[in-house]
Amino acid sequence: MDFFSIVSGSSGNCICAGDDKTHLMIDAGISGKRIEAGLNLYDYSTADMDGILITHEHSDHVGGLGVVSRKYHIPIYATAGSIRAIRQQKSLGNIDDSLFHVIHPDEPFTIGSLTILPFRVSHDAAEPVAYRIENDKNAVAVCTDLGYYDDYIISHLKNLDALLLEANHDVRMLEVGPYPYQLKRRILGDYGHLSNENSGRLLSQILHDDIKHVFLGHLSHENNYPQLAYETVRSEVTLDESNHYKGGDFNITVASREQASERIYI
Repeated sequence: MDFFSIVSGSSGNCICAGDDKTHLMIDAGISGKRIEAGLNLYDYSTADMDGILITHEHSDHVGGLGVVSRKYHIPIYATAGSIRAIRQQKSLGNIDDSLFHVIHPDEPFTIGSLTILPFRVSHDAAEPVAYRIENDKNAVAVCTDLGYYDDYIISHLKNLDALLLEANHDVRMLEVGPYPYQLKRRILGDYGHLSNENSGRLLSQILHDDIKHVFLGHLSHENNYPQLAYETVRSEVTLDESNHYKGGDFNITVASREQASERIYI
């Protein structure tokens, strides 16, 4: 399998995963032009995608979906709640109903050679999910936009080869920053976003010696810095010894808000 981020951040998200037979896009929250340019960097085109997995209906995850779907007629997979919310967004224009495929949390489905397992996350959207994607040899996951994690989330992120995990904000930056009080409460709440610290604590529960790479994603522009996210996550994994990762070093990078990440081969 290969796995990379075209962009990931609070203003737009688009991730790609696949193998020699099947290629998937996870979210389409940037323009069709930027999606195509990002895919071209790795000798793909938008037309090569066999499906678009939508995590939820917020604009930073579906902003380019209308354009891409009309031009390329790629099947769209999302929960019933997300599909209803997407259809209500006039800014996306008309999307052919036949392109939508309803999926259900904790019910795996297949696209070509890949098996996809959607699982619930806590976020203030209609029916949001994260995704675990596997073939007969490897597994990757994209898990962002969650206010908290629990044993259910941990169980779906075990035994991965690669992962893109949210590290949205630094709590102190958010608390003293310019956001209105209610927005701060939303981000910090159970239906908001995962902080750097909690991202590291979650990682420490799922890391193992055979994981190939971890991307930190969905960073806030106003309340985080890539180096801060990187250092905070690493320190949380390294310093907390109780029921945590006790293996060696692991590969971790921050997925950019502006440009494609490196491509991970698994």
